Amino acid sequence: MQKTVIERKVEAVRELSEKLGRATTVVAFDYPGLTVEQFTQLRGQLREAGCEVTVYKNNISRRASIAAGYDALADSLSGAKALAISYLDVVAPAKIIYEFAKANKVVKIQAGIVEGKVASVDQINALATLPSRETLLTMLAVGMLTPIKELAIGLNMISSAE
Repeated sequence: MQKTVIERKVEAVRELSEKLGRATTVVAFDYPGLTVEQFTQLRGQLREAGCEVTVYKNNISRRASIAAGYDALADSLSGAKALAISYLDVVAPAKIIYEFAKANKVVKIQAGIVEGKVASVDQINALATLPSRETLLTMLAVGMLTPIKELAIGLNMISSAE
């Protein structure tokens, strides 16, 4: 027996709501004007990073975001929007779409969800411009080693002065 249109829509809202609830990061972006080839390229980059990108109808995405508890996100979901969803990496979808938008001016980040909180365009852009994990770990190590190095130099100067 075939499902009615309403049953299929209810099922789509339920599935997207569950995805939004499980996701660590969701980035909603405009894509009109992209060629099929460009959108396929973006989709491939996101897939390589472990993200999924899907285009939903406005009504379904709005209802799903409200059902998942993201009412503020529902307000920004009008017009042609795609959702990039990541379940593991917090930074990947924001960084990939941000970099892709630099080369393709028609792509515009609109809003998103970062670790359970609705994020604005500025917050998503700030997340996208963060240094890589390795760079951040290096900066942390340097920051932790600098006081120890200075202490060692100071103690060496005191011991050599005597």
